[in-house]
Amino acid sequence: MIHSMTGFAVQNRDLGRVSLNLELRSVNSRYLDLFFRIGDELRQAEPAIRERIAARLTRGKVECRLNLQTNGAAPRSLALNAALLEQLREAETRVRDRMHDAAHMSVAEVLRWPGMLADDGVKFDELQPAILELAQAALDELVATRRREGDKLAAMIRERLVRMRELVAQAQPRMPELVAEYQDKLTARLRDAVASLDEDRIRQEVALFAQRIDVAEELSRLTAHLDEVERILKAGGAAGKRLDFLMQELNREANTLASKSSATEITGIAMEMKVLIEQMREQVQNIE
Repeated sequence: MIHSMTGFAVQNRDLGRVSLNLELRSVNSRYLDLFFRIGDELRQAEPAIRERIAARLTRGKVECRLNLQTNGAAPRSLALNAALLEQLREAETRVRDRMHDAAHMSVAEVLRWPGMLADDGVKFDELQPAILELAQAALDELVATRRREGDKLAAMIRERLVRMRELVAQAQPRMPELVAEYQDKLTARLRDAVASLDEDRIRQEVALFAQRIDVAEELSRLTAHLDEVERILKAGGAAGKRLDFLMQELNREANTLASKSSATEITGIAMEMKVLIEQMREQVQNIE
């Protein structure tokens, strides 16, 4: 199936004391570009999330936001490090035995001592399984969103392919007739301009010019390119770059058709083709 590069997903998990929130956003990009906004307490989760995204997506600028929130109904409690507190008391006693005028440590100084306070907050090792589950669920949602958007893009492209085929079908039967008409006009002009010109020379000049204005080859290549676009849309997968190349080829043939045409009718068909190709190209820029 065809996937768009545009998508959004958000997943939340309530773990009692804390809640996890993971958000994924993706937009167009030539390559796979990953950007993370994760707090320091969860930074260790980035490599695993990055690996999972890279395994599922091939193109797009993807932004990942992972947040940890403490639930208000379950406040964290603090506990003193009893062993460290006893060591600190003994150290203060020894200091004051030698320095009688030394000031006592304040409660604030004791609480700020490194390692003095411990809390019952959830450790990263406890959160990691939930984070990975959250990332998987968010990726599933993002891929599904990109697939739905891709279905819409493919449908829009197919509509324009149908119209392109109609235009080719309009042009093909008219080409022999238009070439013959132009040959007659050119022959008459040459005879009027050069009354003494040899008839064989006139036929040669007309034949050469007819070859230059014959667009049968361009119409055949247009049909082949349209068939290839249909095949790629049906095959699905990471098709954006291939489709973009085909849009360039279609535009090249439409330009040649317009430049070689000697009839207003064919020029008009070529111009409409160019409009349709540009519309398809804009949609292709969104495809993974």
